[in-house]
Amino acid sequence: MAYLDNLFSVQGKVALVTGGATGIGRMIAQALAEGGATVMICSRKGDACQVTADEINAGAPAGRVESFAADVSTPDGIAALVAEVQGCTAKLDILVNNAGITWGEPYETFPMEQWTRIMDVNVGAMFTLTRDLTPLLVAASSDADPARIINIGSVMGTLPLAEGAYSYTMSKAAVHHMTKTLAGELAGKRITVNAFAPGPFPSKMTRFATGTAEKAEKVGAGVPLGRIGAAEDIAGATLYLCGKAGAYVSGAILPLDGGMSVQTPAKLFANAH
Repeated sequence: MAYLDNLFSVQGKVALVTGGATGIGRMIAQALAEGGATVMICSRKGDACQVTADEINAGAPAGRVESFAADVSTPDGIAALVAEVQGCTAKLDILVNNAGITWGEPYETFPMEQWTRIMDVNVGAMFTLTRDLTPLLVAASSDADPARIINIGSVMGTLPLAEGAYSYTMSKAAVHHMTKTLAGELAGKRITVNAFAPGPFPSKMTRFATGTAEKAEKVGAGVPLGRIGAAEDIAGATLYLCGKAGAYVSGAILPLDGGMSVQTPAKLFANAH
């Protein structure tokens, strides 16, 4: 176990997970706490964050979870979040940019205002929060153990797939590109920047499609590996990228999608004869 602990432990590290009360954010927060980190989680609903923190801490993880309310959808909200984090810690080993929003509507009526709203939160706020927390990440970084940033993208940012969520899918493609861009810019500061590109996982955002076992089974049938994602799938990837095992990885878009990103049409040329 000492060998595995050396590779995947995040003992003593300090992390921030935005949108950490539910879904993938909660899965990441729990993984980091179980691995020994002090994890700050935040979302617009501070009460929900506190409930999540209490539930994770009740399991006596190796680390702990702390919570507070924060809104990354406005410049003032981002500034308040940065000030909150600065008041809690002098260094930040791990930043997980998970907070995001979506909107779905038919192509014919999709509103322009939902482009501004979605892109501002999913892309602009992610960039701005990362920029403003960079000094704390630098304070935690070293040649042997860089600080880590994980951005939450989507398989919809990889595949040309919208299903009515036009601004969301484009925003996640932008998140992937931003990840690669910042990986290049921040490497000299000894900060790695990677992204997850999840397929379907149970979350508040996907509850309409995965909220029951029957629905989850139907959605999973469309995934090459035959199921939707589970908390362990997120946890393993998180501890890999944030532990010593992931110290040499930067600029990667990690597909956590059961093979969806490499799906090809089953009848590519079948209709040519």
